[in-house]
Amino acid sequence: MKILVTGATGFVGSAVVRRLLRGDHDVRVLVRPTSDRRNLLGLNLQVVEGDLTQASSLLRACDDCEALFHVAADYRLWAPIPAQLYQTNVEGTRALLQAARSAGVPQIVYTSSVATLGIPGDGQSGDENTPVALDDMIGHYKRSKFLAEALVREFAAEGLPVVIVNPSTPIGPHDVKPTPTGRIVRDAIAGRLPAYVDTGLNIVHVDDVAEGHWLALQHGVSGERYILGGQNLSLRDVLFQIAKIAGRSPPRWQLPHAAVMPVAHLAEAWARLTGTQPIATVEEIRMSKKKMFFSSAKAEHDLGYAPRAARFALEDAVKWFSQQP
Repeated sequence: MKILVTGATGFVGSAVVRRLLRGDHDVRVLVRPTSDRRNLLGLNLQVVEGDLTQASSLLRACDDCEALFHVAADYRLWAPIPAQLYQTNVEGTRALLQAARSAGVPQIVYTSSVATLGIPGDGQSGDENTPVALDDMIGHYKRSKFLAEALVREFAAEGLPVVIVNPSTPIGPHDVKPTPTGRIVRDAIAGRLPAYVDTGLNIVHVDDVAEGHWLALQHGVSGERYILGGQNLSLRDVLFQIAKIAGRSPPRWQLPHAAVMPVAHLAEAWARLTGTQPIATVEEIRMSKKKMFFSSAKAEHDLGYAPRAARFALEDAVKWFSQQP
């Protein structure tokens, strides 16, 4: 099967590519000329240079493909120019799906995020049907992904065969950028996180997320969405597990959210002056006030999805980050 993957140089996208190559598929990837291609080194695939903002490159990439995994996204919880998030995540998705429809691609999987889903106020796990609205989205990243997913559902309602998957918090090897969660793992390994706030995450191995993408292509229903998650853990538990794996002392203090918020404001102000990534963002602290717990029961029942325990993701991530220069 000839399959196009966008976002293939990234964390989740490269995991999807490796999963497809293990199945001996003919993989084509859409890559920007300026992208970091370390995650593609040594892989047997076809590279098409282009961009989600360039319609002609999207038509060329989709030509003669039997399936499409649209994994590409601008995943930043802080962006000095927020419009860039909407341009990539919303308008880029629109342009790609239009190209896929023109090219007659018969199967599409769109990578959304649990960021678009509702979170119960009682600390229970959210699922695909937990009520949520645009006004509930904290920050431009979540808003852009919410709008993009709504757009995908419109295409599906018009007859485009597209399945939606919502990964939770992927962790594992090849997080070269790294992602915001990857930075937490990296900094915890280095002992740079002496404190934490009271929050929770759903941790999943990135390779399990990749497997979930393939299962969604095989068994998913167009227009439906499927959470690809793993194990719900408090941030304290995550950091303590990382410390144990890495042979470090765990963080000592739990800080109230109110005490961390001024640090995030200062970090963002410094980032604007220096052009660097802030060590903490206001959006992250606001999001952390809720425990981001989710259930993958629908994907497990409908797709045959079977994620591993979080410790496998953490062990592989610690091993990979520890080997990086």
